[in-house]
Amino acid sequence: MRRSQRTTAAIVLATSALLLSGCSTSRDKVMLPPLAVHGALGVVEVGPVHLTVERLYPVGAKVQQGGIATLIGTGNPPDLATNAETQVLRAPVERADLRIILTVAEGMYRIVGRRSAGISTVADLRGKRIATSIQSSSGYFLHLMLARGGMTFADVTVVDVMPYKAMVDALKNGEVDAISIWEPHSENAMRALGSDAVELPGQGVYRELFNLNTTAATLSDPAKRAQIVQFVRELIDTTDAMNRDPRRAQELVAAAGGYSLEEVAASWRHHAFTANFPDDMLDVMVDEEIWLAALQQRAPRSRDELARLIDRTVYDEARARPR
Repeated sequence: MRRSQRTTAAIVLATSALLLSGCSTSRDKVMLPPLAVHGALGVVEVGPVHLTVERLYPVGAKVQQGGIATLIGTGNPPDLATNAETQVLRAPVERADLRIILTVAEGMYRIVGRRSAGISTVADLRGKRIATSIQSSSGYFLHLMLARGGMTFADVTVVDVMPYKAMVDALKNGEVDAISIWEPHSENAMRALGSDAVELPGQGVYRELFNLNTTAATLSDPAKRAQIVQFVRELIDTTDAMNRDPRRAQELVAAAGGYSLEEVAASWRHHAFTANFPDDMLDVMVDEEIWLAALQQRAPRSRDELARLIDRTVYDEARARPR
């Protein structure tokens, strides 16, 4: 056996032995080199991932800025990256090696508008100026909400406002009439408008599936896969503890996203931190693929093709692993 082969085999055996032992002390956990974990640092949903990295890895390890784009980009891709399900579908069709391995959180979206702009129902959005990010989960949510009122994007004026937090001032200053965006920006808009704010909730219409993602190549590496199973197991346990006491996770989100703790805490209730695998994920993606394919002017992929982007085996292994 070559030296490199012996080294790889030794790493795999050591990793497997540690994981099978069921050890959970911090001293045991740091024996493994940290996985490279990326996430959108400006969103609240990444909270339990921040907390898992802090609990699992040595001091100084952090979630780095990035998402699906960093998994498929050139250079040095991470081992794991978070994003809404929309971003997996937005990736080039030929990147069929992407894998969703866990839903970290579900985002409960709403449209926030100004009463003074004549908005009180979804039907009142016709002809209005709405800020959103079209090819994102918030854009898909807006599409579904408009459809409830018999409308499409052609019936409103979509305004591009960047950075996303600037949507709050644009709404308050009358530059747009409504916004469709994730937290904490929607909550900040509600607070900024006060009595002029109107909320159009999306319960039963759509909820964002904010997922943990990797690639088939990463999962094919036995040592990396063992580490990922360990990370997912820790994320499940961390989420359970965090749901009882979210303070530390909120602090990490605030620090990483440049928000106040008050902003993050106020918007926390618009999320369900689940660390699970929803049964309807494929159904959500099939419907969303049709919408996104039309925007990208391409043919939608089949249900079977989309199913290959979902891999729940890591989740099942992590659940089976003793605490």
